[in-house]
Amino acid sequence: MTTSVSIKDLSLNFGNVKVLESLDLEVAQGEFIVLLGPSGCGKSTLLNCIAGLLDVSDGQIFISGKNVTWDEPKDRGIGMVFQSYALYPQMTVEKNLSFGLRVARMPKEEVEARVKRAAEILQIEPLLQRKPVELSGGQRQRVAIGRALVRDVDVFLFDEPLSNLDAKLRNDLRIEIKRLHQRLKNTMIYVTHDQIEAMTLADRIAIMKNGVIQQLADPHTIYNKPTNLFVAGFIGSPSMNFLKGDLNGGTINVSGTPIPLTNYAFEQQLNGAAVLGVRPEHVAIGDEARKMPFQVESEIEIVEPMGADTVAWTKLGGQQLTFRAAAEVHLEPGQKVLIGFDPARGSVFNAETGNRI
Repeated sequence: MTTSVSIKDLSLNFGNVKVLESLDLEVAQGEFIVLLGPSGCGKSTLLNCIAGLLDVSDGQIFISGKNVTWDEPKDRGIGMVFQSYALYPQMTVEKNLSFGLRVARMPKEEVEARVKRAAEILQIEPLLQRKPVELSGGQRQRVAIGRALVRDVDVFLFDEPLSNLDAKLRNDLRIEIKRLHQRLKNTMIYVTHDQIEAMTLADRIAIMKNGVIQQLADPHTIYNKPTNLFVAGFIGSPSMNFLKGDLNGGTINVSGTPIPLTNYAFEQQLNGAAVLGVRPEHVAIGDEARKMPFQVESEIEIVEPMGADTVAWTKLGGQQLTFRAAAEVHLEPGQKVLIGFDPARGSVFNAETGNRI
């Protein structure tokens, strides 16, 4: 496996504030990596370090095997797409796409060929003679992506490129970016705070908190085997249910309700305070609940119709529990239902450290 981007022991401080701390990341050639996390976690800062827009305090950055830690952005072989479209308002789309190439004194024929190729890939050929003011938000973002595309580089960096768009446009452009990656097979590093973008686009997701990567894994692993409570709570909508209890051998006691953890794959043995995480979509009701290893009767408190399905709020051992049900299932507050789940599909965490056990 050829490494495209390698970050070794990277740190960045703003005065006494540590923004990134001893961070390591290896990105394979052609891989789509998403940096995901809440505002202020350091994901855009890390991207800006890779791009050369910020000087690092310590550590090294390699792109295609070359140490670029102190190289200028233009010498790093990267194309960058920002959250703001950053288009020149007085120029046509065609001139926006070709501007950087013309400044670099690239031959006219090569400039025209690259602009034509980018316009075809992004399906913006009819827009080439328009100015940005005549374009929709989605079209402007396509042009911004095209401006990075014409550079014909190995690594593309995306800094929350869809966050200024409405929900439908976000979905449409997300599919276009995935199609773009499948067609070009370039390395792409993409920053977002949107977990749906991360789960649908990424080969691997790096979830960040306070300048540290909490977990780096494929979406399936991140979803099913979160490494700690932060990752478990950040991924999934509605959020994972967290049931606090006491772990003793193969059973966790949640406020007087014993839940057997038969077939759960423990990574380490622990007795004492623990948290059982169960995703709402893994909780069954009615006849399906009767097939589950753990079952209990509960009363529904709140019902939230979501269109495709329904989210209901109830309690287990006095602790809040949400579950998802098919839209056609009739649920109402005060209704008694049998709920059940397989604890082996859940996640058990050390209550003190927050780490998976």
